[in-house]
Amino acid sequence: MEAVAEAAGTTKRTLYAKYPDKRALFAEVVPWGLARMAWDGPLDLPHGELETSLGGLARTVLSRLLDPQAVALRRLALNEARRFPEFAEAAHANTYWEGRRVLIDLLVTHAKAGEIVVDDLDLTADQFMAMVAALPTMLAEFGVFRTPEEEERHVDHAVRLFLGGVLPREDEA
Repeated sequence: MEAVAEAAGTTKRTLYAKYPDKRALFAEVVPWGLARMAWDGPLDLPHGELETSLGGLARTVLSRLLDPQAVALRRLALNEARRFPEFAEAAHANTYWEGRRVLIDLLVTHAKAGEIVVDDLDLTADQFMAMVAALPTMLAEFGVFRTPEEEERHVDHAVRLFLGGVLPREDEA
């Protein structure tokens, strides 16, 4: 509480007047901070080729997840999640669901056009998001940030690997 008061330019006494304990402070401030990092308006993807759209989405998701403020706040939420389960829900909702929704819309469009074969859109979207975001996010939470070239290689490989699983095969065409 002392560090928070100092960072806020106030005293512990003033802080305790508004928040009776650390739990009350965290319960209000962390979800508020996570909500501020929510996607700014609709996420626009390049239209056209699926590979280009997937790559654009992957890069946008990573840039938001790897933003230093997002990493720091997620790290705080993770550290305190056992005591404050609402943090995990707020972190998940604000850094993940919008990108996932956009991805599902993209997959639906291409599935209806017969360009991809997908049985379970929700699971497929989760798998793509995991391929793109899991390792870079975990590394960032440990303070390891890869070079832009390494991240680009990661995204390109994830997109190609994903497409290999959803594009129709000759025996399905």
